[in-house]
Amino acid sequence: MEIVLPLMVTLGIIIAVLGTQMGSGLDPVQARLAQIAVRPRSLEELELQRPLSDRTLKPIIRGLSGLMTRFYPANTMKSLTLKLKRAGMETTSSEFFLGVKGFAAIVGAIAVSAIVNLMTSDGTQTIFGAVGGLVFGFLAPDFYLGNRAGGRGKQILDSLPDALDLLTISVEAGLGFDAALVKVTEKLKGALSEEFKRAASEQRVGKSRQEALRGITERVEQRELATFISAIIQADQLGVSMSKVLRIQSEQMRGDRRQRAEEKAAKAPILIMLPTIGCIFPSLFIVILAPAALSALSSCSSF
Repeated sequence: MEIVLPLMVTLGIIIAVLGTQMGSGLDPVQARLAQIAVRPRSLEELELQRPLSDRTLKPIIRGLSGLMTRFYPANTMKSLTLKLKRAGMETTSSEFFLGVKGFAAIVGAIAVSAIVNLMTSDGTQTIFGAVGGLVFGFLAPDFYLGNRAGGRGKQILDSLPDALDLLTISVEAGLGFDAALVKVTEKLKGALSEEFKRAASEQRVGKSRQEALRGITERVEQRELATFISAIIQADQLGVSMSKVLRIQSEQMRGDRRQRAEEKAAKAPILIMLPTIGCIFPSLFIVILAPAALSALSSCSSF
């Protein structure tokens, strides 16, 4: 044991010295450059690194958008831009959305015609299936856009009373309306918070409060929100106490939300009745009437 310990210490010193000499033999700068050096890549390699949708689908959609924009009137393009804003898809241009509609129409026509041809092998029905798929594919993006805008509006309507409560408390605590609006965006998440955040940022870049708030009503089609914004603009113009207006609007919004909940509760029995009649009653009829029907058939066959 007395010999092993000195040998281990000596071996450790030798290994440490050798490691230091080997490390000092390499230039640290050169070693680092060797690690991060990457050979220049060709344009083909850079192109292949992009997602497949960027390399295939988007060029096709852009080509179709340029073709379809020529046949669309200006009023329709403006209404489509407004629908995209209400759906929270402002980054998507109306021209690109038209290209998506054209691409969906082509895909729908090909898919439906292929399915009909496999099922029937009839040329006439295949043509009708292609026309039906073309129409369905062309209208499907509009259905998606309307559904998304409706869902976004419903989400804003549901979160509006809570946002008004927080806004009222912030103003009554001593904050200004603009600072209270920023506080709401910090505490709440969702589409309404994003709209308030955008209005606050528009005021910071030079827009007036009235213009920023009216922009929300253009992007969100909700009567309750438009009423609230109109009340805020009138209170700002007339010099009325903002806290009183917010308190009244908050109480009204809570009452409206309670009424909507009661209305949904009143509709619940009717909605429950539909699956009951469609799913449960047929099974009960089969269980109850099947033995009687079988016995009647057996008695009739005996005559």
